[in-house]
Amino acid sequence: MLNRISLLLLISSVLCGCSSLSSNNVDQDNPLAYCHVPLQQQVDALALPSIESGDSAGMVVAVLTPQGQTQVFSYGYTDETQQIPLTGDTLFAVGSVTKGFTAETVAMLVAQQQLGWQESLSALLPNTPLSDGASHVTLEQLASHTSGLPRQVNSFAMLHQFVGYLFTGNQFYAELDNGDFADYLASFEPPTTPTVIYSNLGYSILDEAIQQRVGEPVEQLTQQLLLKPLGLKNTGYQPELLPGYAQRARGHAGDQPKFIARGSQVPDWQFHGYMVGAANLWSSANDLLQYARAHLYGTDNEVINQAFTDATTMRLQVADADSVGLGWLRNEIEGEQILYQSGFIGGFSSYIGMDQRLKTAVVVLQNSFNWNNNIGHRMLLRMAKSNDALACQTPIPPHEQMTASNSSDDNDQQTGGR
Repeated sequence: MLNRISLLLLISSVLCGCSSLSSNNVDQDNPLAYCHVPLQQQVDALALPSIESGDSAGMVVAVLTPQGQTQVFSYGYTDETQQIPLTGDTLFAVGSVTKGFTAETVAMLVAQQQLGWQESLSALLPNTPLSDGASHVTLEQLASHTSGLPRQVNSFAMLHQFVGYLFTGNQFYAELDNGDFADYLASFEPPTTPTVIYSNLGYSILDEAIQQRVGEPVEQLTQQLLLKPLGLKNTGYQPELLPGYAQRARGHAGDQPKFIARGSQVPDWQFHGYMVGAANLWSSANDLLQYARAHLYGTDNEVINQAFTDATTMRLQVADADSVGLGWLRNEIEGEQILYQSGFIGGFSSYIGMDQRLKTAVVVLQNSFNWNNNIGHRMLLRMAKSNDALACQTPIPPHEQMTASNSSDDNDQQTGGR
């Protein structure tokens, strides 16, 4: 019986929740196929099929081009009832993209010598019973998903909440949000070989460690150290206090929850305890693109710049998998290195990706839960190929332009209404 329950919990951890793992398959087109095709036509060709098929209720795609220009493309509505068109300022729950902000807040505290990356849980949580293995887990390992901690604590209560989620869409991380992980740490033993295991549990423990050491909750620190200095006015942990809350995107069922019809509206997820720093952030496409630009072009705040460099420095490379930094992953495709984060929460999917070489970035926000989140990767790779391809430096003769335009993607179609 226990083995069957463990299996069910493993399945739940793979299928659902707040994740940074998604499908990022990319096309392998010849640069000639799209390097002369207008950006809007390319984004339309990738986004419209999801909207028209009903896979996604709505989507906003924001692009920072190699020339430093910003373009935002919006499709669909906040929800069927209100029929409010999405914009670059529409609020979305961004799930695990929250972790990137948390990791960079910690990086600033490290730069200020309030914390140290190699400090262990024995120093950070002195009043918590810890196994020998847990006592040696470091702050850096928590922030980089290399501690060996699992995605969440597997328990009967967790299973019960997960089954409820499949039918209601309600969140199933109440135990982590409440900090009910002390017993687990008392018996935890990490794997003998360093490995990457995506862990909401690790970020919940990180949240507690920050609060115990600094004396302030992570959301207040992030607001003070990152959001306010960067001018991210549409980003925060309490969406009801943000501009445009009444016109926010509403989450919809997609690939999950399994027993709710795709396209049905599902409840917002809200955390108030130790999951806040893991998954509680709301933001907009414009704000996230501004956040990415700050990484690529720098700011006038050297502590922030140092934290960005620290967070995007890879800590571990696993064969045939992404390298892992602090909240950021690095994916190498055809020699191009893409830094990215993904988030899935309630009825939302989010993506932010950057190409540091070309100083390009893409943000994709959907108000549907869809594992396939490949538009950002595809556009970053296309911009890199187009920038480097000699063919793109020569205009296509008029009689060949339509051929190149029509071959930009298997799903291409003419630009239409959004």
